[in-house]
Amino acid sequence: MDLRKLKTLIDLVSESNISELEITEAEGKVRIVKAGAPAVAYVPAAMPAPAAMVEAAAAPRVAASPAEAPAPTPEETGHVVTSPMVGTFYRASSPGGAPLVEVGSAVKASDPICIIEAMKIMNEIEAGHAGTITKVLVENGQPVEFGQPLFVIE
Repeated sequence: MDLRKLKTLIDLVSESNISELEITEAEGKVRIVKAGAPAVAYVPAAMPAPAAMVEAAAAPRVAASPAEAPAPTPEETGHVVTSPMVGTFYRASSPGGAPLVEVGSAVKASDPICIIEAMKIMNEIEAGHAGTITKVLVENGQPVEFGQPLFVIE
C-alpha cells in the first residue's frame, strides 16, 4: 500500500464519525484508530509482524504487567492517564525542551501532557481530566504499551 493511499485513509477517518478502520489487501493490513490523533499500524504480508504491531492490533489490554512500569498502588487517588497506543513516551514536545508538565502542574482536560511517537508520528496526549499532576509513572524516552499508566492526576 503506498503512502498516498495511507494518507487518504487517515484523512477519511479523521474527518468522519468512525473511530476505527481496518483494511486487508494482498500486500498487507492497515488498521487506523482515532484516539486524539490517528495511529496507524501497517503489517506487510510478506514480512513477519513485529511483536509491538501484533499486540497493537490484538484486543486491547487493560493494564501493563507490573514488570513493565510501576502501577499505581490501591491507596492512590485520582485519575490515571493511560497510553492510548504503543510507542515511545516523551515528556517534552522537542528534544531538550522543557517538559509539558511536571509534578504539581495544574492541567485542564484538553491540555497536552506528553508526546507518544508511533511509527514516526508524534501524537500529543491530552490530560483527559482537570486537576494537578501528582505522579509521572514513565521515564522520558521509554517505550510504552497500550493501556500502560503514564500519569496520576488528582
